[in-house]
Amino acid sequence: MREISRRLLLTGAAAAPFAGWTRRADAALPADTAVFGRQIDDIISLDPGECYEPSGIEIATNVYDRILRYEPENFSKLVGGVAESWTVSGDGRQFTFTLRRNLKFHSGAPVTAEDAAFSLQRVVLLDRVPAYLFTQLGWTRANVKDLVQATGAGTLSLTITADFAPSLVLNLLTSIAGSVLEKQLVLAHETGGDLGNAWLKTHSAASGAYKLVDWKPGEQVSLEAFAGFRLGAPRLKRVLVRHVPDPARQLALLEKGEIDFARNLQPEQIEAVAGTPDIRVEDFKGANIWYLGMNLGFAPFADPKVRTALKWLVDYQGMAEGLLAGRFTVQQSFLPVGLFGAIAAAPFRLDVARAKSLLAEAGYPDGFEVKLTVPDSAPWTDIARSVQQTLGQAGITAGIEQADLKAVLRTYRARQHELLLMSWGPDYFDPNSNADAFAHNDDNADTAKNKSLAWRNKWLIPELTAQTLAAARERDSRQRATLYADLQRQVTDEGPYILLFQNSNQVARRARVSGFTPGITEDLDFFRTIRKS
Repeated sequence: MREISRRLLLTGAAAAPFAGWTRRADAALPADTAVFGRQIDDIISLDPGECYEPSGIEIATNVYDRILRYEPENFSKLVGGVAESWTVSGDGRQFTFTLRRNLKFHSGAPVTAEDAAFSLQRVVLLDRVPAYLFTQLGWTRANVKDLVQATGAGTLSLTITADFAPSLVLNLLTSIAGSVLEKQLVLAHETGGDLGNAWLKTHSAASGAYKLVDWKPGEQVSLEAFAGFRLGAPRLKRVLVRHVPDPARQLALLEKGEIDFARNLQPEQIEAVAGTPDIRVEDFKGANIWYLGMNLGFAPFADPKVRTALKWLVDYQGMAEGLLAGRFTVQQSFLPVGLFGAIAAAPFRLDVARAKSLLAEAGYPDGFEVKLTVPDSAPWTDIARSVQQTLGQAGITAGIEQADLKAVLRTYRARQHELLLMSWGPDYFDPNSNADAFAHNDDNADTAKNKSLAWRNKWLIPELTAQTLAAARERDSRQRATLYADLQRQVTDEGPYILLFQNSNQVARRARVSGFTPGITEDLDFFRTIRKS
């Protein structure tokens, strides 16, 4: 579940390809190298069976090929990665993949179905965070080797025991958990039965567009192009991702020409480079949905009229065009635009008179007091102050309580909040990822197994849960999209969420470098299309 929870000098042998320019502030970067400046201290591992942090997933996306992919040439079309073609049985339980011929790992070894089967089995056997992507299919440590098998040198067979739409299953295979590893190389570095995990944290056994040269925590990740990649050698020979946590420092390095891309610039830095001929700033839609959660255990929020009233007490457009300009767009749906089944929605706007009328009908003509819990940094605090001001126009007094993100999440997961500001992004490129969070709760007990966002806000919805499960099972793509459209409208109108924004990712780059067009999730951020003029 991807909830936002989320050294400048090169040294040693890994720095050799970049030697010379790193010690000169005014030196031009090599024409065959792309250098990113961004905050990457969220990386804890580069093992695809363990990695689940945004920066690590982006690196793994470029190092490992996957069973299936969405490629940067067309993010809307599912295509084969390691697999060339596939078939699905009539009952939707059996998936057979024919692998591409003559694929090679970075080591030169051939990519086989045995490697692919091992890689998928390993995710479940390792049992780290990504394992849940596959265990929902009915795969367990006890049965995964029976249900995931190589039935020939180039044929992979998968059997699921759960009742899911084939499109959902195929989308799961485009996630980081669908990465294909070289079995023999991994097991050669196994220690104490860890399936090579300790070694793979900082090494790779891959066949993707780039080879992992080095990861120095707190410093950099170095990649080198793989000439034998199935789509041809990447345009640039090297990519370096430098850990530069300070946005002002990123801007300084970009202006000096020491990095090609700055990924974490804030509005003041973006404004500073406006009109600079050598620098371009581009906006790309992200996948995080920002929202306010209303706990139905707080008496006023148990009344749907009160919940609706609050939805009319937010200045969505004013924030998007003002204090959040360039970073967010209004999206009042639980699916981000760009994901299959998403609908662009904005039925609510700031309408104090309408809100006051609803509050009066609910028995709160003078409003009430509520605790608004938010992470203690911008733009969370900026949004909270705006919401506080507009709620006040209807007599609702919102006391803002700030805490670090971990503390806010502890409060939220314990269902101890009243009104809370948070964001959510999909774990994989399928609408079920968000639907299962926002529209699934048929057990409101503290001990419930599925502790979704609906559960956290004490919204018991057995009928809507049934619709969510039906959408996950629907095999007809058009009908499936219709089901998700209906779900989104119901959740927007009735749910305990004030759905606010979809984030945008702003990337600043040197004018002579182009071709980096990140998708809405880190699984869609590709380096192989970057070029320099």
